[in-house]
Amino acid sequence: MAVVILGAGIAGLSVAFFLEDKKYTLLEKRSYSGGHIHSYKKNGFTWDEGPHLSFTKSKYVKELLNNSLGLDNILEFPVETANYYYGYWIPHPAQSNMYAIPGNLKEKSFEDFIKSREIKTEVKDYQDWLDAAFGEVFASNFPQKYTKKYWTTEPRNLTTDWVGDRVYYPDVETVKKGYLGTIEEQTHYIKKVRYPKAGGFFSFMDGIKKNVKINYNCVVNHIDVENQIITYGSEKVKYDKLISTIPLPEFVRLTQAPDMIKNAAKDLVCTSVLLVNVEANHGTQRKENWIYVYDEDKYSTRINCTELLSPYNAPKGKSGIQVEVYFSKYKPKSLSDEAIAEKVVEELIEMGLIKSSDYVDNYHTKYVKWANIVFDHERREKQDLILSWLNKYGLVREDDDLDPMTNWDEKSNQNQSLGEIVFAGRFAQWKYYWTDDCMLRAKFVEENLY
Repeated sequence: MAVVILGAGIAGLSVAFFLEDKKYTLLEKRSYSGGHIHSYKKNGFTWDEGPHLSFTKSKYVKELLNNSLGLDNILEFPVETANYYYGYWIPHPAQSNMYAIPGNLKEKSFEDFIKSREIKTEVKDYQDWLDAAFGEVFASNFPQKYTKKYWTTEPRNLTTDWVGDRVYYPDVETVKKGYLGTIEEQTHYIKKVRYPKAGGFFSFMDGIKKNVKINYNCVVNHIDVENQIITYGSEKVKYDKLISTIPLPEFVRLTQAPDMIKNAAKDLVCTSVLLVNVEANHGTQRKENWIYVYDEDKYSTRINCTELLSPYNAPKGKSGIQVEVYFSKYKPKSLSDEAIAEKVVEELIEMGLIKSSDYVDNYHTKYVKWANIVFDHERREKQDLILSWLNKYGLVREDDDLDPMTNWDEKSNQNQSLGEIVFAGRFAQWKYYWTDDCMLRAKFVEENLY
């Protein structure tokens, strides 16, 4: 059986790993593997594509990563997060730390929160969910502002099927305690994380990728889903099973899909992120592992310091500050990368994360086209249209293939014969997946492929 895997990111590498000695052809368009979790070094600093951390609850994935890298090479530590709000620092999540909200906004947010729990609200979109969860005053000042920066669109334009536990829905007693002062319990969904000692997040894949055979610099030109042939460069390969980990819109673009299907794929929205990586010639100025920035006049959206993930990620006494700036069709990029980076550096100085411009040694940018799937109101319909068309060419529909997330306790117990076309990973399945989801999906694919 001829198995072809498209993409050597975490999903593609994991599929190949689970296939072990079974024959497969893995095609990667770049000269390196890792995809979205690739790490690289520059001027003594190690950079990831955003603050990648392992906080999986899956014992299986933990053991897999332990075996891949070795326990002695893994750091485990509690995380601290903070919010920057127009010059004020508020512990995260702000909804359970209202004591730190400045001025009379604190009192207004609390009073409105209490009232909101007395009202029965029909939730039609994410804006309704925010108002019902926190009250309109808090929602408009905090998550609504951040949604427009991170998801690049208004909360009204988003569904709620992606939320799950990823946005903390507080109980009244917790908010009351957090209004009066610091609460003891950490209410963020991430409390403890694991990260490689050296080499960045991608080092977690050291053992997994060790025996994986990868064909690099293979740019796919066409996917003939009718005749089951992949064309890359001047080469062709026929498949019996095609496992794609490349973004779903890209996959459709490469096929002979009719215009209606290609237009549906174009309508799927994913954010892009410009990473601004700044080398500061002084130590870390704050202790938090990452920071959320609410100011609407700032490009900076989320910030992390690479040396707080591992002390080996930066030269001693220096700080590697990474800032995420998001764009999409809803929020197009209007300035050059360089111009945005210059403004970001100014913002870091204003926030006190860099002492002054004299301490900026270097900075560089990295533009990542595929960042976060945007779960707008058109997404499910468009995705269903695409998957239904591919069903004619061997894609077997799955019960949860339109859901943003997967319940692995249920999914892992299912036996499902997969077809000639199989999708795996965040962008291929168009889901709100984390790294452990991608690995569990790869395991599921291998178990149900034959």
